[in-house]
Amino acid sequence: HVRQLYALVSETLRYSPVLEKVLAGAALLQAEKKLPPQLAKVLVYDLLFGKGLKCGGRWKALARRHRARLEAELARLKVQQKVSRNEDLLAPAQAASPSASQVPRYIRVNTLKTCVDDVIDFFKRQGYSYLGKAASVEELRALSGKKFLLDLHLPELLVFPPQTDFHDNLLYTSGHIILQDKASCLPAFLLDPAAASHVIDACAAPGNKTSHLAAILRNKGQIFAFDVDTKRLATMNTMLMRAGVTGFQLAQQDFLTVDPSDPKYSKVTHILLDPSCSGSGMVNRLPRDEAAPSAERLQALAGFQRKVLSHALRFPALRRLVYSTCSLHREENEDVVQAVLQEWGSAFRLVNAFPSWPCRGLAAFPGAECCLRASPATTLTHGFFVAVLERHGEGAAAPSSLPTAAEESPQHREGTELGAAPKKRKRKKQRVK
Repeated sequence: HVRQLYALVSETLRYSPVLEKVLAGAALLQAEKKLPPQLAKVLVYDLLFGKGLKCGGRWKALARRHRARLEAELARLKVQQKVSRNEDLLAPAQAASPSASQVPRYIRVNTLKTCVDDVIDFFKRQGYSYLGKAASVEELRALSGKKFLLDLHLPELLVFPPQTDFHDNLLYTSGHIILQDKASCLPAFLLDPAAASHVIDACAAPGNKTSHLAAILRNKGQIFAFDVDTKRLATMNTMLMRAGVTGFQLAQQDFLTVDPSDPKYSKVTHILLDPSCSGSGMVNRLPRDEAAPSAERLQALAGFQRKVLSHALRFPALRRLVYSTCSLHREENEDVVQAVLQEWGSAFRLVNAFPSWPCRGLAAFPGAECCLRASPATTLTHGFFVAVLERHGEGAAAPSSLPTAAEESPQHREGTELGAAPKKRKRKKQRVK
């Protein structure tokens, strides 16, 4: 029900200019003075554009009472603009905008339980048509109907048309697939800890990145996951158990209070840090037209982010760290990385992550192009930022060559250095029937 309501309100916002014209022409708000304008839009969208009114009580009765007038006004609007489809009523820029309704549905195959080939076979048996590996973002953009592709960048990511719903699918309910945006898969993919590594997920809930780390580790080693919210941790624990994740420790604790010198974390070599941010890159964030965060709010967030990033670098055995946000703002991204690198001098350096990725960091400082950005327009994902930092200097590990393409990915191997040829993967024995 929450998902359905979320989708309803999201589409209501997309049609907002059209709904305002229909409401004005039908004089609904003048006739029903106690009806809140935003609720009126939701009711009218569901009545005229959606799947019919799902609510009950007086609001449903009210909408039905004015149905004829609203339908007549919609028809008049179509005639006036010389269009036949509801979608054609949207302004061209709005109809073509890279909104939540146009970002593909990404599915990460959970390799702890199955493999890509078996999941592809499963969907083919369900009537989907597999088109092979995508060669470009444009191929992802063109997906429609019951067709799907293997992503061109990430080797265990399947791509379906926008808003394809898998919440009731057997593979999802059994934990064989994870519904996760492509940009959200980048942090664990680029952290790429070897099996048996000790890893910290510093701000872990809701847990998709944690389950991705566990898959890369092949459930070997140890994951320490922190979050301050008890309910989110409980939900995360359920999700991780469903995904078949083992070897993890959840702690209701502010990561800033974790002692880097604690012997418990003496073997931690990798940290994934995805701290609280403005969330400005989330294309389905509601309400979409809410005011942008103020300069004061951005500075407060950036201050926290600098503090937590610097804290993460204090773990003595740390070799690689991935810093990521779902923010579009330079203050939370390049500026944070630059400030912390200056604070640490030559101890850590920025790695040129995923050179084939098309969207790079803003030119805020020399080397910022090593960072990644993602956006609905260029990568067909949520807005995202990722930076990879490695320890540099005396006693540091040799520099890595992070992946340039999915087939070069060093993921899911044990006992090899980044850039070396991966071991041949064995086909998973658990098959979805």
